[in-house]
Formats: sequence, C-alpha cells, structure tokens
Amino acid sequence: MADELVFYSNPMSRRRIARWMLEEVGAPYRVEWLTFEGSIKSPDYLAVNPMGKVPAIRHDRTVITEAAAICAYMADAFPEAGLAPPTNQRGDYYRWLFFAAGPLEMAVSVKAFGLEVPKERERSIGSGSYESVMDTLSYAVTRHPYITGDRFTATDVYVGSHISWGLQFGTLEARPEFTAYWDRLKDRPAYLKAKALDDEEMHRQLAAAKG
Repeated sequence: MADELVFYSNPMSRRRIARWMLEEVGAPYRVEWLTFEGSIKSPDYLAVNPMGKVPAIRHDRTVITEAAAICAYMADAFPEAGLAPPTNQRGDYYRWLFFAAGPLEMAVSVKAFGLEVPKERERSIGSGSYESVMDTLSYAVTRHPYITGDRFTATDVYVGSHISWGLQFGTLEARPEFTAYWDRLKDRPAYLKAKALDDEEMHRQLAAAKG
C-alpha cells in the first residue's frame, strides 16, 4: 500500500512516545506487535532495526527508529497536524528535543543505575551532572506554557513523555515546575487515546501469558 504507515511496538516499552505522536498526527496506521522473547529479534524485524528495539515506524519505504527521530519525522511528514514550528523558528524545538534525547536520558540512566560521575570528570560526559540537567530541564519548561512558546509541538510529546515517566517512577526530582508542565499535557485527547490503546494491548498480552 502506497504511503502505508506501520508502527512496530511492544506495549511494555518506550513505544508510548511514538504512539502518542501517531495519535497527535491523526494519520491512519497499522501496528505490528513484537515480543521481547521472539519476534523483536527475528530477521524480519532486525532488517527494520538492527538493534532489535522498539519503537520504530515504516512510512512507505522510509524507516525511522529512535523516539525523538520519530517525533521529528512525523511532524514534518504530516505538516497539516501543526506539530512543528516554521523552519526559521525551530531553535527551541530542536534544542530541547535533542537535549531530552541526549543529556536528560543519559543523566537519568546513570542515576538509575546507581552510578556517579566524579565531579572532576563532569566535563567529559555529555550529560554533565544530574543536578545541572535537572536545572536545565526546569528552565526549559518554565519559560513558556509549551517548550517553544504558546504552541504545543512534537517536542512537547517527547519532553512531556520523559517527565511523565520520570515523575511516575521517581527518576526525576518531583519539582513543582515539572508537575505543572505535565499537568498542561496529560489531558490531551491524543495522549489519552494512545495510553488507552497501549494499556489495552498490555493487559491482553499479560492475560495471554497467564494462560
């Protein structure tokens, strides 16, 4: 099918970022559910993503992996959804999208594994210190209602997903500004629909595993 949009996922993964973005775009898509014990490492899927991870999407013949890249691609591929600023106004859009994909995710992962970057080596690692990353994230979400200003964009999908996850599982400090920012996003219809769809599939798979 020309321009077919396929979403490769597992309901117990970070695929929820991509699912939310798909629902914000509103284009029809087909889901291929993968299992961690089997199909996610199959030759067919490794041809899509050699890392054997989700999420991934295929739009006609174009394959995109990595949740931040999926958000950026979908905003450009479906401009009618209005999820990206004009090209000459994308400074904050790109800056904070890739800040979350890089320093934020690295700092949170390092802390979650109980590791600590020596003070004298902070300049040698992309994330610097956890505290500086938290302060920078606070700056990003308090300047405007949304990351790029008064308009919700694909960057809010990505940054908002990280903040939601971090607040839920305690990997982010529960700063009031993080909670206030997430409160502005959590009732978006596309987010609620994406969450319901993934929760339904997760419960179905868990029930099937129990027999």
